[in-house]
Amino acid sequence: MRDAAPTTIYLKDYEPFGFAVENVELTFELHPTATRVKSRIAFRPNPATTDRRFFLHGENLTLIRAAIDGAEVTPEITDEGLICTVADAPFTWEAEVEINPQANTALEGLYMSNGMYCTQCEAEGFRKITYYPDRPDVMAVFTVRMIAPQDEMPVLLSNGNGEGMGSDTASPGTHYATWHDPWPKPAYLFALVAGNLVSIEDSFTTLSGKHVRLAIWVRPGDEHKCAFAMEALKKSMAWDEKVYGREYDLDEFNIVAVDDFNMGAMENKGLNIFNSSAVLASPETATDMNFERIEAIVAHEYFHNWTGNRITCRDWFQLCLKEGLTVFRDAQFTADMRSAPVKRIQDAIDLRARQFPEDQGPLAHPVRPESFQEINNFYTATVYEKGAEVIAMLKRLVGDDAYARALDLYFQRHDGQACTIEDWLTVFEDVTGRDLTQFKRWYSQAGTPRLRVTDDWADGTYTLHVTQTLPPSATTPDPQPQVIPINLGLLGPNGDEVVPTTMLEMTQVSQSFRFEGLAAKPIPSILRDFSAPVVLERDSDSAERAFLLAHDTDPFNRWEAGRALARATLTDMATQGAAPDPAYLDGMLTVLRDDTLDPAYRALMLGMPGQSDLAGSIAQAGGTPDPMAIWQASETLKQALAQQCQDVLPRLYAEAHVDAPYRPDADQSGKRALGGAVLSLISRLDGGAQAATQYAQATNMTLQLQALGCVLSAKRGTAELGAFYTQWQTDRLVIDKWFMMQVVQAEPGDAARITETLTAHPDFNWKNPNRFRATLGALAMNHAGFHAADGAGYALLADWLIRLDPVNPQTTARMCQAFQTWKRYDADRQGMMREAMERIMGQDGLSRDTGEMIGRILSA
Repeated sequence: MRDAAPTTIYLKDYEPFGFAVENVELTFELHPTATRVKSRIAFRPNPATTDRRFFLHGENLTLIRAAIDGAEVTPEITDEGLICTVADAPFTWEAEVEINPQANTALEGLYMSNGMYCTQCEAEGFRKITYYPDRPDVMAVFTVRMIAPQDEMPVLLSNGNGEGMGSDTASPGTHYATWHDPWPKPAYLFALVAGNLVSIEDSFTTLSGKHVRLAIWVRPGDEHKCAFAMEALKKSMAWDEKVYGREYDLDEFNIVAVDDFNMGAMENKGLNIFNSSAVLASPETATDMNFERIEAIVAHEYFHNWTGNRITCRDWFQLCLKEGLTVFRDAQFTADMRSAPVKRIQDAIDLRARQFPEDQGPLAHPVRPESFQEINNFYTATVYEKGAEVIAMLKRLVGDDAYARALDLYFQRHDGQACTIEDWLTVFEDVTGRDLTQFKRWYSQAGTPRLRVTDDWADGTYTLHVTQTLPPSATTPDPQPQVIPINLGLLGPNGDEVVPTTMLEMTQVSQSFRFEGLAAKPIPSILRDFSAPVVLERDSDSAERAFLLAHDTDPFNRWEAGRALARATLTDMATQGAAPDPAYLDGMLTVLRDDTLDPAYRALMLGMPGQSDLAGSIAQAGGTPDPMAIWQASETLKQALAQQCQDVLPRLYAEAHVDAPYRPDADQSGKRALGGAVLSLISRLDGGAQAATQYAQATNMTLQLQALGCVLSAKRGTAELGAFYTQWQTDRLVIDKWFMMQVVQAEPGDAARITETLTAHPDFNWKNPNRFRATLGALAMNHAGFHAADGAGYALLADWLIRLDPVNPQTTARMCQAFQTWKRYDADRQGMMREAMERIMGQDGLSRDTGEMIGRILSA
């Protein structure tokens, strides 16, 4: 038996709930296997609808008692909740239920993580805590009382402001804490944490003079890993005041680090719950990239206080309203804290690696979907990252001033409401007077637009011809032209900029743009700053790409020119057996020699397109990618680049050394990034000797992990792997790195075998999402290894997804994305992937989450 037959939910069928909730009072008597939850909820008829059906969501609950206005009732219990007859008048609902947190391995609702109680209620976890209208448009004020053994659970936390704590006289040895959140919120923002925790505390004073207590709660022994997250929080609070005029609105702000967590973090009002990997860091245990990720996630969750909490989404189809906007805001923050060009390039790399394949495959869906079966499956790169790109385009189109005024109006008009994309766009229309009907197609059409560009030159006039296409898909069978901002600059033959960055606004299927009075035919720099999430198609040769690599004044497009050179030569090498393009090798040598460039930027320049990305490009061009040929081409080009640059590598490596005490700031991180990129090239020339020396002398995790990767890539490193494990075996987050590094660095023929060996390691806790992703997720990241011709990677991943699904459906379903590009490969690989997926699909009791994902992928 599988889960109950899935029901498809449609945006067009939205109806408001028949009752509004005035306030919620919850009492938790915490027990590992028998927690009692008592609820007292004040309902009143919702004037927005005449439908008075009273249905409360509830799953895996044992109902002990239910009453309306004090009179006990016997509701009808279903698999999804309860139904009860109520009067068309205000009333108070009371219920008492029992739940088993210890058995809740799905990590949704109230569960236990190494003896600590914690919650995850987004999207639909609250219904596993008590009976309630678990939907985002039902907002209420919550008061929470928790009772627990004082010795075992000395810390009791929930949303809002703490209102008191003390001994529970009715039960010796127990204590209680009461929390009150004065701001109405939907149930998905509810949070509770109880455990043996210690805190690192600080404070922040808002612009209006409000004093806010700040605390990060961790397990004893992790206190020394909290300082950076605390500084990131204070920077985020100050930045949101300065840039968006948003102050914090409670007396305290708490963050809790949890080991077992399906996501990165959760923005619960006043009590953010974080995956430990997204908050804990020290120079010895975390890399520069870890620090930057922590800074961004802390900011993201804090920014949700206004864009997600104070203003939330009416229904889950509007998820992009809070997530797209908040991702855009955290990207702005990171750009301000670090390097704007580097951040923009990183975002483009991530979008192309994760969201473009989603848009081009069976999992394609609009930024605002029209339907879903399991909402957990729509926490996607399309909703988050493409949603953020849509916000960025809107800001480009209306301008910075209008964007700021529109956001002010949005907060003023919709504070305390559950809103839609229509509400969001209306504030921009009201501020600018602009009709955004066509722009709204970015929210309703699936797929990545492709821009085909040609040009003409005659009598001093340069004309650019642009055509946009969007392939039809199941969700967008008849795509219509979208509004696309195209940032363009023109360079003269000598490299001077003859037309500075100008935004062209494309609204039709085909348009032409003329530039007159030019002395010579220019070289166009198109889509500067990656002004729209599209694929650019233009016939150009290596000479033009090399010219832009040398002269383009736009940092993104200069990087893009190098990327295009690398992509073209790698494609030719993988499909035609061509030799590395000298234009690429010469261009990269010039970049390395340019000491005026930011080290972090040069490090990104040295990066090559990912192998999965190359496979996608080959498939889009009508070819059939060969994963092994792509891997061999990548290895050959890296070797050629190392040989081309060998004279400058020792100097660059020495100059990247940082003598000052460790700081994870942009300056030091950039130098270490360049040093690591250079070390990877040096290792191809000296067999990893310099990397072994760096490993032995490393004083921080960034240098240590760089060196470990390089020695493994050089086909040595057994001693270093053993030493690394011995040194860090008691640090769970560092050992995640140990697992991941071995799989990512494995040669294609060894990847599945090494992964399988690691799954037998005593430290492989497959029920922990971080450890599972570090091992099986790393196998999916090793493109040639996962797609090895014998199919061992497919079979191994399927085996583990089958095992994980009954325990944690959410993590299982997300890992199924590894199969989403199956149709791009040869018939043998397609057959093996189909067999693996059908084996998953055929499991008795398969979860709705996983069934929907595999079903969509197989239907391609």
